[in-house]
Amino acid sequence: MPYPTEAKSKRFRSHWLGLLIILVLSIFPAQAMAGSGGIGVAGSDAPTGTQAKLVNGLAIPPVGAPKKVVRAIEAANRIVKGKKYCLGGGHARWESRCYDCSGTVSYALGKKGARVLDAPLPSGDFMRWGKRGPGKWITIYANEGHMYAVIAGLRLDTSMTDGEGPGWSTEHRKQKGFKVRHPAGL
Repeated sequence: MPYPTEAKSKRFRSHWLGLLIILVLSIFPAQAMAGSGGIGVAGSDAPTGTQAKLVNGLAIPPVGAPKKVVRAIEAANRIVKGKKYCLGGGHARWESRCYDCSGTVSYALGKKGARVLDAPLPSGDFMRWGKRGPGKWITIYANEGHMYAVIAGLRLDTSMTDGEGPGWSTEHRKQKGFKVRHPAGL
């Protein structure tokens, strides 16, 4: 049996580390997020204000973020590691083997996440969803062909991110041509 290459070993370790982080965050979300001995950030390194922190491809919500924002981030973290992009992915049901842009945002905002969306929507429908303009915690950018969300300052998207599917990024996209919306109260 051939030995794995260094690159394959690194991907394997990274994949399992990501799954371990997601597991711990799902079992002990408050402790992990608050920096009281949890994963990734601790004590004074825990993000504060309205800006989440990106650690190993996963978002860590800021201390004091509303529960809906924390749930949206936790849900998105479950699909950013290991889920690939596919057109229409996440439209028929919340759980999917792959996600497209609107399926990704729908998952974060739906019953698996923030619980501010009743059913998955295609990107064009998000152009009229919620309230106009940017939100304090969650902002949706949508046009007929693509969409993404900025949640606690991090961009959740399926393009211009690491990997082949949903991902987080600290880099923001040009907003020209996108309608800007947000969930009420967020």
